[in-house]
Amino acid sequence: MAAAQVAGSLPGGPPPETPGEPPFEPGRGFRCLSARLCALRPDDSSSGRTEIHLLFDQLISETYSEGSGVAPEDVSTLLVQACRLVPLNQNHLVSKLSQLIHHLLNTLQVIVDEQNLDFLLAYTISAIQQCSSWTHMQILQALAALVYGNGSKCQKYLPDLLGKSGLLMKLSDLAQSDPEVRRAAVHCMANLCLSVPGQPYLEEPYQNICFQVFLTTLQSPKSSDMDDITFCMLLQNALKGIQSLLNGGKMKLTQTDELGALLAVLKKSMFHGLPGLNIEMPTVLYPTPLPQYDGRPPIQPQQSESSTSRPAVSKKKKSKVKAKKIQQGEKEEEEEESSGEREVAPVTGPGRLNLHRGDAQGPSSPGAQSLLLAGSGAAGKDRVSSPFSSSSWRRVSSSESDYSDAEGGMQSKVRSYQAKVRQGALACFLSTIKSIEKKVLYGYWSAFVPDTPELGSPQSVSLMTLTLKDPSPKTRACALQVLSAILEGSKQFLSIAEDTSDHKRAFTPFSVMIASSIKELHRCLLLALVAESSSQTLTQIIKCLANLVSNSPYNRLKLSLLTKVWNQIKPYIRHKDVNVRVSSLTLLGAIVSTHAPLPEVQLLLQQPCSSGLGSSSSATPHLSPPEWWKKAPSGPFVEEGAVSSPKLSSEPCWLIRLCISIVVLPREDSCSGSDAGSAGGSIYEPFPMRLEALQVGGVGSSGKGHFSMTQVYLMELGEVICKCLGEADPSVQLHGAKLLEELGTSLIHQYKPDSSVAPDQRVPVPLVVTFWTMMLNGPLPRALQNAEHPTLQASACDALSSILPEAFSSLPSDRQILCITMLLGLNDSKNRLVKAATSRALGVYVLFPCLRQDVIFVADTANAILMSLQDKSLNVRAKAAWSLGNLTDTLIVNMETPDPSFQEEFSGLLLLKMLQSAIDASKDKDKVKSNAVRALGNLLHFLQPSHIEKPRFAEIIEEAIQALISTVLIEAAMKVRWNACYALGNVFKNPALPLETAPWTSQAYNALTSVVTSCKNFKVRIRSAAALAVPHRREHYGSVEQYAQIWNALVTALQKSEDTTDFLEFKYCASLRTQICQALIHLLSLASPSDLSCIRETLELHGDMVQSFILQFLKSGTERDDAGAPHHPQERDQMVRTALGHINNVQVLTGDPAKKAIVSFLEDTLTIYFDSSGSQVALLGLTHR
Repeated sequence: MAAAQVAGSLPGGPPPETPGEPPFEPGRGFRCLSARLCALRPDDSSSGRTEIHLLFDQLISETYSEGSGVAPEDVSTLLVQACRLVPLNQNHLVSKLSQLIHHLLNTLQVIVDEQNLDFLLAYTISAIQQCSSWTHMQILQALAALVYGNGSKCQKYLPDLLGKSGLLMKLSDLAQSDPEVRRAAVHCMANLCLSVPGQPYLEEPYQNICFQVFLTTLQSPKSSDMDDITFCMLLQNALKGIQSLLNGGKMKLTQTDELGALLAVLKKSMFHGLPGLNIEMPTVLYPTPLPQYDGRPPIQPQQSESSTSRPAVSKKKKSKVKAKKIQQGEKEEEEEESSGEREVAPVTGPGRLNLHRGDAQGPSSPGAQSLLLAGSGAAGKDRVSSPFSSSSWRRVSSSESDYSDAEGGMQSKVRSYQAKVRQGALACFLSTIKSIEKKVLYGYWSAFVPDTPELGSPQSVSLMTLTLKDPSPKTRACALQVLSAILEGSKQFLSIAEDTSDHKRAFTPFSVMIASSIKELHRCLLLALVAESSSQTLTQIIKCLANLVSNSPYNRLKLSLLTKVWNQIKPYIRHKDVNVRVSSLTLLGAIVSTHAPLPEVQLLLQQPCSSGLGSSSSATPHLSPPEWWKKAPSGPFVEEGAVSSPKLSSEPCWLIRLCISIVVLPREDSCSGSDAGSAGGSIYEPFPMRLEALQVGGVGSSGKGHFSMTQVYLMELGEVICKCLGEADPSVQLHGAKLLEELGTSLIHQYKPDSSVAPDQRVPVPLVVTFWTMMLNGPLPRALQNAEHPTLQASACDALSSILPEAFSSLPSDRQILCITMLLGLNDSKNRLVKAATSRALGVYVLFPCLRQDVIFVADTANAILMSLQDKSLNVRAKAAWSLGNLTDTLIVNMETPDPSFQEEFSGLLLLKMLQSAIDASKDKDKVKSNAVRALGNLLHFLQPSHIEKPRFAEIIEEAIQALISTVLIEAAMKVRWNACYALGNVFKNPALPLETAPWTSQAYNALTSVVTSCKNFKVRIRSAAALAVPHRREHYGSVEQYAQIWNALVTALQKSEDTTDFLEFKYCASLRTQICQALIHLLSLASPSDLSCIRETLELHGDMVQSFILQFLKSGTERDDAGAPHHPQERDQMVRTALGHINNVQVLTGDPAKKAIVSFLEDTLTIYFDSSGSQVALLGLTHR
């Protein structure tokens, strides 16, 4: 019977209920104790104090668990009542009350409401002021718990806490005698700086005060009366405080000294307690391209206990991490992972590491990496936790006690705290990187990124030092994340790198130093790859390599860097951990995506498929057996026994074959051990692996100049796409659709007029037709109709729009009708993503040569687009406006064909609707407006005399042109104004419009002349000058005054063609002058007798300037600019000759000085030009004439 009672009381199940006893109710114990406490009244008697003591002890010892049923407001009410019962002259009771506040708020994850917070803060501040100094530690713990997440509600008390004589300022001062009190005060400040989303930040003056305290704390050495663990916790608190200021408080580090001081202490803290390393740092780091000061003393051999013994391995229960806040007890500071931990022996030679490796037991869930960066605001109230921490990192130990023996246990405990300091410094550095501009950060590049050491010199300490030498896998992963953040977006900075073999220079150029740094990063990361045993950290190494590869200018570096990375990463594609495999594929994709086409990458892609896979398994003990490779029956993959066979066939691109195998072939059991993310019972690779294979396959097959190498897989990739689209998982279907779009886009690029691919090297059109027929007969139509997954529908629409026009015309007619019908039907979708994609696809189809003359299709498309232009979504309207622009381009193309049937059959009513919709869209946002004005210009160009004669068109034409004029003049995006100028040029091309009589003509010219002389953007000026040169009859330029205004404006624009404060505009100066000269010559070739006097006056004032620019115009002509100026010099001098001939033929009174002056000007210009070019024949012809 006794045995049964004992067994029933053992942990592992709920206690048995006795008959008649009420069922267990969560929080009942708390409510009973709270009721007893609330029933008490202030009593200064000994018995009263004893009762309060007992109640506090019971409340502290009560078991609280998740879902305990205790409401936050009940906790706040209890604490307020407790404060009312405890007078400040009772030190012991105040201390016990402080422990209760700290315990309840931490354990129950409570943030006190504002009203009760006000009372509790006033009480704790008074307690610090009035109670004995031995209570300060407990009171500060309570204060830290109260202000956690409540910084914005403490404004009233900030002067008392952070003012010049504030309590926290005094208690955190270096002169504070009690190190624990100082640590607790700094922790209170860190919690005050923690901001909650949606709440106001700490005021800037107080931010600066706290920042200086944290900085001073980090700069100060450990005092003699402070033990190692307290010092580590002090540093953690200061680091967490700075991180909170940078993350939530959005503090900006604008001063160089301020940033330099912070980076100096962060670099020092990054290496805190790292075995075998003790560095001295200057107070401030200054930005410089030269190697930073490194004051490391020589490395001393470590004591035997630190170099030969492994850290004590201890077991702790897995800590529970709540969604809102992490458990805040200080005892949890002692937890540290040992998974994958390695001990660092003394360095035995330059750059040589002796690494002792433990078994890798890191987590493998796909979300583990994102957890590393999550939770910057989830730090505990009574501890400072690195934001890199996550519940995935677990410590395995042998007993419930923290440490089994005093000496070894304490050493391991100190190491754990030191590792947390390093992690906190790295987390803070990551926040610093995100809060400053990259161009500022790169001034400190050499302080944190390794450089190739000089011969005989030691390697400078950097982030790679931690990656290679830190015993904690978590710290190594943190260092790699920081390095990745530095490398991200560094392409422009690294592009200056230049590898050279010239070592005879008196100095090292900056470009060579950066190249050296890139090479050293490659070397160190590949070393780390081989040495790493933790799967989690291994994933970070590979991700960091991918970031490095994506940003390095390999076209300016010596060969072999990518080859080394490629060959070393290939075995990891079959690693037992799915995250490692996925990141390895990502890295291969990054290599393929580098500045292409690099011959080195093309050679790597052509390697035999098994190269580097079978031979390296012995060097990488974490790899699965070589049977992982599942060979396709028809593919080049061979069994392991044939790897060394000389008959091994090579593939045009083994990476594509690999990706196909991963997506479509069943996996082997050998890879499934740690495959988080794979669907239960799935015979295929886990979804993350298959999705990455589809992405890399898309990059390898379509991008960066490698398509010609991989196009042989077109039909096989088509089968992969069909398989993916036919699967149940929407993410696989979506990636299949994306791959189809990539392939379609690559085929279109091959057939573009400016394509560098020779016609005989392109994929034959019949094969493309077969490919798309397979798609349209397969699951693609089902994906287009899958209304449950609108993202998939939208992606399928994008894929359908990537069909090669030449192939579309050869598709069976029922497949063509299917495409058109589905797109027109989906345009009615209620989902904005689908509607936007459909609008864009229709805009592509309307340009197809086989469809653009189909009046019914063009009209149906126009109606669909006009409907989308009314949509509430800006994205839908922007896509519809782009498609409307394309549709009107089609109208212009059809107008230029000999057959007039299209113009005659196209509905005039639909034209009116299109004009009105385009006018309305021209008043929309810039994303819509830019294409709306393009459409307006085309529509006004397309209008036939039969339309213009109708009264209902007159008003809308006026309104449309006014919309264009106002768009030219407004301060909109430059693309919008450029398109508006282009549109006005299109208007002038329509001879049916009454340019000579319409009142809006002069307004249009005024707008263009204003822009050509004063617009800041030179491309807009170029386009306006081109528009002014469009009319082909003198009558279209209006009165003599109007002509004179245009002429004078162009001369003024020529004068001001170099007036700009924007350096980027200078490259357009020559194009602008070319276009203005062309417009001036065009005006001369149309001049009437009445215009000559105005031209003469201008030439008398500015003739030399105009002549010099016209000579430049004649002598240039090596390339066509965007305005379409004549390409050949012969065309240009012919323009001037035509103008000269026209002026000679102008009928004026004999001896008219204006005509004589202009003829003389043009003849002189041509004479100078022909003299300088040596064209004697042309000169003789000019003289005889």
